[in-house]
Amino acid sequence: MKLATLKNGTRDGVLVVVSKDLTQCSTVGHIASTLQAALDDWGNVAPRLERVAAGLETGSQPVQRFHESEAHSPLPRAYQWADGSAYVNHVELVRKARNAEVPESFWTDPLMYQGGSDTFLSPREPIQVADEAYGIDMEGEVAVVVDDVPMGVSAEEAVKAIRLVMLVNDVSLRGLIPAELAKGFGFFQSKPSSAFSPVAVTPDELGEAWKDGKLHLPLLVDYNGEPFGKADAGVDMTFNFGTLVAHAAKTRPLCAGAIVGSGTVSNKMVGEPGKPISEGGVGYSCIAEIRMIETINNGKPATNFMKFGDKVRIEMKDQDGKSIFGAIEQVVEKYDG
Repeated sequence: MKLATLKNGTRDGVLVVVSKDLTQCSTVGHIASTLQAALDDWGNVAPRLERVAAGLETGSQPVQRFHESEAHSPLPRAYQWADGSAYVNHVELVRKARNAEVPESFWTDPLMYQGGSDTFLSPREPIQVADEAYGIDMEGEVAVVVDDVPMGVSAEEAVKAIRLVMLVNDVSLRGLIPAELAKGFGFFQSKPSSAFSPVAVTPDELGEAWKDGKLHLPLLVDYNGEPFGKADAGVDMTFNFGTLVAHAAKTRPLCAGAIVGSGTVSNKMVGEPGKPISEGGVGYSCIAEIRMIETINNGKPATNFMKFGDKVRIEMKDQDGKSIFGAIEQVVEKYDG
């Protein structure tokens, strides 16, 4: 089942069920007005939404054209957005670029930060930043939306609470990160609003690609119209989503609608830190990673962070080459507010 939220002039939009090919949708206000309302009563609501989804495929359900450009974030705002760092290869490169070792605990205990969840960007909304000197970067990731999760849940039980899967561009302002972290209190200004894919899907919709709490498909990142990354989200993922959700719920419960992210999708190569797609590698899901590799190889980075007018596209396709979640497409704009 595929779900989306269409803009309707309200903060939370209107919930729709979307066809498998992302061309049609059906409003379901008689079942749940918003995605959060559906998640709050998932056990009763989900079967009814699934019947609508089946009707979309058979032609027995009233439909309207689905336009990704009219979609909001599936959850325009959420009670919780916690982003992990499941791909320790990414962290290892950060450390190696400054000649530092990865602490042993990083391989057994996930990193995670709590992001702002009150102002998510829609998937086609510009990334507005006041100054290019902030070091604007995209971060292609996978995220899950959970049902109610009790405190202290095991990883095996936590994965059963995952209701939806989606993609995310977790925008980072790299120039602001060092000073914030130096204060010892974590990210805030350096993590502006994130953008999620037009569509969120139930794990069963992913078929064999969803296995062991991981999504085993390449995450496609294009930068200014050129292929930039195609790292497989199921490869080199040190911590699966069950582990990440359990980590987030170690000392407090999570409520229905909480979002947990994977961190930047990152693959490593045997004997070398990674190559661009143009050189036969799988590329990168963020600019910081190629800058780290340039530093490791050449002593300094050569690739600039994003400039005003730059564009990023993040998408994932199934084995038949069809888009699963729709595409995040954003341009960087100067904020003059």
